[in-house]
Order: sequence, then structure tokens, then C-alpha cells
Amino acid sequence: MRSRGDAGGSVQEGLFAGVGPSPEPVLMALHGEYYELIWRREKVHEFRKRFLKGTPVRWFVYLNAPVSRLAAVIDLGPALVDVPEQIAEIAEQTRAGNGAGVLDYVRDLEEAFAIPILAIREYPGLSIADLRAELGTFHPPQGYLRLNNHPELLALAEKMAADPPIREMTVHHR
Repeated sequence: MRSRGDAGGSVQEGLFAGVGPSPEPVLMALHGEYYELIWRREKVHEFRKRFLKGTPVRWFVYLNAPVSRLAAVIDLGPALVDVPEQIAEIAEQTRAGNGAGVLDYVRDLEEAFAIPILAIREYPGLSIADLRAELGTFHPPQGYLRLNNHPELLALAEKMAADPPIREMTVHHR
């Protein structure tokens, strides 16, 4: 996953290097319990009510309280978009018993999103206090935030991700 740069420094490359469209950088918050499920390989999709269609994503993960930290980057494949029942079936196939909760979450929608998790990298990160000190103000997003529209926040996120990760993992789908 890492390659050597021309200057001899380490350069982070995700699973998207040289393949298809560039991933769109987004910031989304995540609860710690779901974050840990990814590391245990029990969560291989992110389920959302609304999301980007047809593009890979570089997800900068803000871990909600009590962690309150920008802490990881997750490479996401293009979202699978379908009716709620099909999205819930994906959740059920991945982890028995998870389909009902996902269906409750997306039930009243015409379409929902199952976004494949491809890889994850964890960093020492930036606390909410660090983010507020650098940006003047920071509020964790409720949905997702397209970072191309927020250059200062994107620059901080990219700076965090330029450091060597504490741990990293590729996620394999069946």
C-alpha cells in the first residue's frame, strides 16, 4: 500500500492509485462501536440513507464522542444503490442479525446505500480541540461533508493522512 516517493519519503497510496476516477474526499462521523467492527472484519459496508453515486470515496473518519477525534481514512468503493430491502439483505449476509437494524434505518426510503469498505488506515489523528484551534470552529458532520468544498479542513485531513498509519488493513469481500 505504500510506495517510495521521488524525494525518498514515504507516500501513502490507497487502493485507488491509477484506477478509474479519483476518489472524492469526504468527512463523515462514525461511532466507535462500528469502527471497531471494521477492524474485526465484521463490518465490510457502510450503510447510509444518502450518499454519492458512482464514485469511489476517500472517507476521513471523525470518531464521535467520547473519542472526538479525526482518526482514520477509509477507502470506499462506489456505493451499491438499491431498495431498502436489498440493502438490508447485504447487511444480513455480511453479519447475521444486522439486516433488521439496517432495514429499520432505511425502511421509508426509495433507495438506500451500501458502500463497500476496501481499506482502513488509523492515525494518531486530530482531537476536536486541535481541529477547532486550526479552523476556528468545527462541528462534526451529521451526514457527510464533501471536503473539496472545505479546503482548510481538507488540508488538515490530508496532513493527518500524510503521517505513517498506526495500523492499516485491507478489507476483502466475498
